Parts: sequence; structure tokens; C-alpha cells
Amino acid sequence: MANMKEIARMAGVSLGTVSHVLNRSAPVREPLRRRVEEAVQAAGYQPSALARGLRRDKTNMIGMVIPDVTNPFFPAVVRGAEDTAFANGYRLVLCNTDNDHSKELVHLNELRTYLPSGLIVIPSDFSDLTRQAESYQRSGAAVVCVDRLPRRWHGDSVTAANEQGAHAATRYLIQLGHRRIAAITGPLHLTNSEQRLRGFRRAMAEADLPIAPEYLQESSFDLAGGRSRALLLLRMLPRPTAIFGGNDMIAMGVLQAIRELGLRCPEDVSVMGFDDLDFAALINPPLASVLQPGYQLGATAARILLDRVHGDGGPARHIVLPTELRIRESVAPPRASEAGAGKTRAGGARAAGRTTPRSRKKQ
Repeated sequence: MANMKEIARMAGVSLGTVSHVLNRSAPVREPLRRRVEEAVQAAGYQPSALARGLRRDKTNMIGMVIPDVTNPFFPAVVRGAEDTAFANGYRLVLCNTDNDHSKELVHLNELRTYLPSGLIVIPSDFSDLTRQAESYQRSGAAVVCVDRLPRRWHGDSVTAANEQGAHAATRYLIQLGHRRIAAITGPLHLTNSEQRLRGFRRAMAEADLPIAPEYLQESSFDLAGGRSRALLLLRMLPRPTAIFGGNDMIAMGVLQAIRELGLRCPEDVSVMGFDDLDFAALINPPLASVLQPGYQLGATAARILLDRVHGDGGPARHIVLPTELRIRESVAPPRASEAGAGKTRAGGARAAGRTTPRSRKKQ
């Protein structure tokens, strides 16, 4: 591969002239600039981004760390960040942690050696980014957290209105006439799961509806977790007439469990999700869900990061994007006999033919 010395020889100019043309660091007379550009094109020369970064103490690279590349919600977040970065001359490098904090630390430590201009992170389970973020910031790199936040995080962040979205979803189910409403949350050490549960509880309390402890189940944020917890709920007596899933993958698992037990949605059980993924409107029945704007989450995070890179030294920014309720055929009023059954007594649910499972049992 050609280097700058060879480009200088081919163009008949000094090495300094080549550097000024490539880096736009000083004006160069038009004939000389044209000769350098023609030599660059003829040789197929590509400047080293890392070498440039060493001279400037940072590259035009932005690292993005996400917890699960197979979760359909995260690609939209990545796309929003990548589009914004690319439009501003930056390149996004993606790392997947598999929700493993030890793997997250490996990525964070190795990314730092590439001198990124910044870092966008959707934290893994049990993540604590504070020390790593401080190290990045001391080197002049910006750090923005998205979607879920580490404990004690005081830096820039972009999240969705999780509590308000869950509150609106639960209130809609109550307005339909449901009184026995269960929730399958994501892992409750994650801030977004905790906020969605808080919205669910608030809507139930405002309607003066007690929640049977067994009707609150904690799950991983995936189809398998939603299915296993739904199978427990659907075998309880009395059975919930509606289930709120902490995300759309959990809700998909609920729909699978309903079919396995020979029940129907929404005739026997209404199901509500959270995310409004692309497939939500295409499955049978179409899934009611809370839309959180994944693309805008990523794009907003990238804009904040670029502001920091370009010199914005203001206080930490905490952006909360609104959510919207999307009503579809997976929710309907309960049967008349169920609607008139009255409020569920706290702790009153029991499993049919089995011991009642502990609430919030982790997978």
C-alpha cells in the first residue's frame, strides 16, 4: 500500500505539502493540490485514521456498546446513532455484550485504545459504568447512556418515558373493565424495568385495585422468559384476565403460552406489550403495545455526544422521549362474568394443582 512519501514522490512535491492537502491543515496552491489528489487517486492511498487520531489524541470513531444484538429493539437504536454519526463525518463501531458485565468491561477497555471521540452505551445487566466513563472523559471522549441507566449514573442520558408508558397501558386495560391484571416485568435491577413496574403499580393504585403478589412476575427480557412466567400465571386460580408484558418479546412469550394451554387472546386473556416492534402489528392477533422511539433514542444520544465532542461543556443532559399507546386486537374487554367478578384480593391467587410460585423469581 502506498504511503505519504510515495505520494510526495509521485506528485513531485514535499511531504509537508502532501500532509497539508490530506489534512487541510494549511492552504496549498491549486496546481500542487491537484497533483497530490491525482497521485492519491492513482495510488489508491487511504490515510490511516488511527495515525490521524494519534496526532489529534482522538479518532473520528464512536464506540457503541449494546447488551443483545439479537433483541429486535436495539437495531433501531443503533441505526439512529449511526445515521447521525455518519452524517457528521464520524464512524460507529458496534460491540455486543450478551448482557454480560465482564464482557462489557473487555469491550470498554479495548475501545479506549482506539482513541474514540465518544461512547454510546446501553448498559448490560448489573453494569456500573462510572469508573470506565470517568476514564473516557479524562481522555477527552464523551459518554452517553441510552435506554437503561447504571446505578449512580449522573452523566448524559437518553431514555423513554417508561413509567408514563406503562401507566397508560395499564390504565387502558382497566378502562376496558379488567380487574385481575398481571405484569411480567424485565429484570428489576434494570432502571427501565423498575420504571415500567412503577407505572403499572401507580395505575392500579389510582383505580383502587390491589395486586395479588403472585400476579407480579420477573423475567428476562426475552420470549422464553415471558412464556415461562405466563404459564405460571395462566394456571393460577383465579386466572388474570389481562397481562402486561415488560417488553414485546415478553408479550410474545405470553401469546405462545396462551396457545399452548388452549386459550385464546383476547377472548380469554388480553395481552399488552412495550416497545411496539415492527412485528407487533403483523402477528396474530396484532399486539397492543407502548411505542418507545428506538431510532430517536439513538439519534438523540449521538447528537448529544457530538455536541460534547465539539466543545459543549454544560451540565449533564437527561433527555426523556415520550411514548405512545398503540391499541390493537390483542386487548379487549373481559367476559361479562369476569368483569363482574370484583377486585382481586391481595395474595388471593393460587396455582391450579401446584404450589404458588414466588414473585420476582429470577431466571
